[in-house]
Amino acid sequence: MRQEETLASLMVQANDQGADVVTLRAIVEETSELAAKRVLDRLGLADAGAEGDLDELRELLGAWRDAKASAWKAFIDWAVRAVFAVLLIGISVRLGVWEAG
Repeated sequence: MRQEETLASLMVQANDQGADVVTLRAIVEETSELAAKRVLDRLGLADAGAEGDLDELRELLGAWRDAKASAWKAFIDWAVRAVFAVLLIGISVRLGVWEAG
């Protein structure tokens, strides 16, 4: 029996006999599973290789985050060095290191 048919029969049973907790729970579980399968199918993740694809995407995203953090760290390091270099040049000019004597 297909899930759609199972869900339909559970709905009819709940309507005919009154909905008890067990029947309602079964309806919710069947509906949730059917909806999840539809979503995965629409996203193109219903095939057998989808798990590997998602693993690759997670690794790629992790590498991207690492590279981004590393780039920011390098930028901040260079910015701090530039500020110190400017300060050093300013101090040396103030002290007259380059004045012709």
